[in-house]
Amino acid sequence: MEILLEKLERERNLSRSEFMELLQGRNEASAENLFGRARRLRERYYGRDVYIRGLIEFTNCCKNDCYYCGIRASNGKIGRYRLTPEEILACCREGYELGYRTFVLQGGEDAGFSSEMIASLVEAIKKNHPDCAVTLSVGEHSREIYRRWFDAGADRYLLRHETADDDHYRSLHPASCSPENRKRCLHDLKEIGYQTGCGFMVGSPGQKAEHLVADLLFIRELQPEMVGIGPFIPQRDTPFGEEPAGSIELTLFLLGILRLMLPDVLLPATTALGTLDPRGQEKGMMAGANVCMPNLTPDQVRGQYALYEGKGRGETGRRAALSNLRRRMEAVGYRVAVDRGDCRRRTNN
Repeated sequence: MEILLEKLERERNLSRSEFMELLQGRNEASAENLFGRARRLRERYYGRDVYIRGLIEFTNCCKNDCYYCGIRASNGKIGRYRLTPEEILACCREGYELGYRTFVLQGGEDAGFSSEMIASLVEAIKKNHPDCAVTLSVGEHSREIYRRWFDAGADRYLLRHETADDDHYRSLHPASCSPENRKRCLHDLKEIGYQTGCGFMVGSPGQKAEHLVADLLFIRELQPEMVGIGPFIPQRDTPFGEEPAGSIELTLFLLGILRLMLPDVLLPATTALGTLDPRGQEKGMMAGANVCMPNLTPDQVRGQYALYEGKGRGETGRRAALSNLRRRMEAVGYRVAVDRGDCRRRTNN
């Protein structure tokens, strides 16, 4: 394992068989070796700063019917909502006062928000907060729409590829969704100039080690600025509601691998980690992560953005939650920064 980790850190890549060997042979000793290397790399590029993103889940309406997702179109057991532009801008104002310098507009693929409405929102946020970054996470669209939003001022785009294996992708999604289109979107976003984020669920139904290796090789080829991974957590009102959750330990191991592969990547310790383990986000930082995404969504609708079971459980008010995050990060040797937190690859070139 030592030889494989040395090679990965040096060459930032392994062969398919070497990645398989690394995943299948992982143990406590190899994990600690990996995490030590990952921490040193993240500190070389980003120091001990933790970048915070203010997450605004502005609509839980979605045209898609993905089998794992709690806001899937056919789930009639959740109340649907759409925030008004005024409510979204109010979330940004509050977030700015708290120290956020990135806002993430996340929602389902909702025809209730036209591409022009989203462009206008981006323009308004950038006008009100010109020193802030805007990240969009609203699914698959045409290259022309992505270009419109980029021209409006959007800086980043998050679009998890979910799985790089085409057959596995089709087992998680209805026929209306295609792995080819998902990958097309990611390449379009990169070519347009977004800081682009992809990612996948760890432990999703039917996932095998070879699927994870395919994910790593796809990410290596794409060279995203951001990668978001987290353990799969079932949502009871979906076809996968009785499936087991993914492994925290494997998720952490993959975070470490990603940091060695892409030393300058923006790597979140996701909410899903914190849902399965009260110290999950701290463990993510110790495995090489450097981003957290606290929630700025209004309290009255937050529980309805039910992507998975237990999402947001135990969250307190936004100011108290941020203070708590600061304390938890400081306890493991890191500090929450008031900063846009751009990818150093982009800012250094």
